[in-house]
Amino acid sequence: MGTVILQSVVSVDGFIADEKGDVGPLHEWYFSGDVPIVLGKGEGEEFDHSGSGSAFKVSRASADYVRSTWESVGTIVMGRNLFDQVNGWEGRPPAGDHVVVVSHRPKPEGWHPEASYHFVDGVTAAIEKAQQLAGDRIVAVNAGDAGAQILAAGLVDEVAMDVVPVVFGSGLRFFGTIAEQHLLEDPHVVIQGDRVLHLRFKVRR
Repeated sequence: MGTVILQSVVSVDGFIADEKGDVGPLHEWYFSGDVPIVLGKGEGEEFDHSGSGSAFKVSRASADYVRSTWESVGTIVMGRNLFDQVNGWEGRPPAGDHVVVVSHRPKPEGWHPEASYHFVDGVTAAIEKAQQLAGDRIVAVNAGDAGAQILAAGLVDEVAMDVVPVVFGSGLRFFGTIAEQHLLEDPHVVIQGDRVLHLRFKVRR
């Protein structure tokens, strides 16, 4: 089975968005560099996650890490709140071929039937489905409340944080409302980009 990684862009005080879900300046580094991220979408075609027609362009220091990470993702796991907020990226996930949504409610009727989106009740079942779909590729779990539940259940192998030098003060936490301690190993990835620091930690067993 592929590695399960809890990941997100995060402020230095641990927030992934404000109370309304607005990421503010957290994602500016995605568009302020000189190197476009190309993910095998066709010769010369740039990867576009924003839906606005603006392809990601990151600094050279970040480019190899971001590209290799996204290319290794097989399945994304997200909570229902994020799905509703971004409307499931209109059926086109930023990485990987499949999405598993942790939700008590089913997929909206008629919503992008062509997209490989699976609505699963419960975090354990969600990770099992995600790993089945991903095979040997990475399962990327979006940080927040659902991600924190998956970490608390002992189902996360690594934590990946793209730390942006901004203090939010309040908002949606990377680790949600998790209350207990979880030890991580020393970071095995430390890459300083432009206005972002990429860190990855293995979860200590």
